[in-house]
Amino acid sequence: MRAGPIAITGLGAIADRFDHVLLDQWGTLHEGRAILPAAYDCVAKLRHAGKRVLALSNSGKRADDNQKRLAALGLPREAYDGVLSSGEVAWTGLRARDREPFKNLGQACFLITRGHDRSIVLGLDLGIVGDVRDADFILLGGLDDAAAQPDRWRDCLSAAAMRNVPMLCANPDLVMFGAKGLIPAPGALAAFYQSLGGTVRYVGKPHAPIFDAALARLGHPEPKRVLVVGDSLAHDIAGGRAAKMLTVLIRSGVHREALADAADLPQAIRALAASEARTPHWTMQHLAW
Repeated sequence: MRAGPIAITGLGAIADRFDHVLLDQWGTLHEGRAILPAAYDCVAKLRHAGKRVLALSNSGKRADDNQKRLAALGLPREAYDGVLSSGEVAWTGLRARDREPFKNLGQACFLITRGHDRSIVLGLDLGIVGDVRDADFILLGGLDDAAAQPDRWRDCLSAAAMRNVPMLCANPDLVMFGAKGLIPAPGALAAFYQSLGGTVRYVGKPHAPIFDAALARLGHPEPKRVLVVGDSLAHDIAGGRAAKMLTVLIRSGVHREALADAADLPQAIRALAASEARTPHWTMQHLAW
């Protein structure tokens, strides 16, 4: 078994290894209230060093919505090179319909989003239906807190599974922060649909479509010159490794409690990752230069 991941204190220590950076949002750039000061400084120094910086998010909302949120949290649009969200990748894919997982889904869409958001279907040639029995496919972009528990959807999704209605999940995250702490995220509802016998196609980390889109956005560089930075072994690290990119795990995010008292940090991360495919190349406490 490899000796890594290697602990570093900042990306400056490995800056010669990459030309492009894909940064997770929650747990890396911010924790919901404001851009972390060290993260802001890191983004500025990455740009000064000539690196391309994209925020790569499992948000089911479009890129513009995410950029507005980052600006409100303290990271203006001009400070980095853009956002690529799973919602944006889903929208682009549904517009083109020229590759998997977007081909042959039909036009009648049963839409599940947070706050009745329609941006993910705006301008698309889709008919939004109110009854899943009339749908060609389900588009899952987000969940309201009150509707986050998968069992609330049992009757609806059982009917869809019986009709072999495919689901396109534009946010594979399994948990999200609600008003009272962690609650199930859209990825958990997608997994529930699979348990009912439904078929799910995924967009977002760790799945290939969002990393393919990121490479296209960056001008198709060699994947080995792209660095993925995030706090989730299952999403950021697994996706980056599968795409043949370099990876850094932020320890202050979702795995903070599991790694807080580790006597042997590399061993603890390897044990938590449970496979080489989810083991990062490097690790750092928080995003810093």
